Amino acid sequence: EPDDGVRVLVDRLWPRGVSKDAARVDEWPKGLTPSTELRRWYHAGEGSYEEFARRYEAELSAPEASELLDRVRELAGSGDVTLLTAARSPGESHAAVLLRLLDEV
Repeated sequence: EPDDGVRVLVDRLWPRGVSKDAARVDEWPKGLTPSTELRRWYHAGEGSYEEFARRYEAELSAPEASELLDRVRELAGSGDVTLLTAARSPGESHAAVLLRLLDEV
């Protein structure tokens, strides 16, 4: 949609069945996504969402991820930003953690 502003894909992997033309992604900061190890751990059902969120926030404190998070904050400061994810349960996903952190500023 035109009023989406900057469209930021926040998944490490490209969503299945979605063409790049249809997605119209402006930014894809893979370094802002959960590590492969954390993603696999969570999807295997080995821990709670709360524990996943805690571990993901710890990953986001690393320098590269922190810089990318600041970049998305800058984008949001100058207009609308839409976080794109293919998560089955966006409310209990890394996208929800990112949204909360972005809203805290």
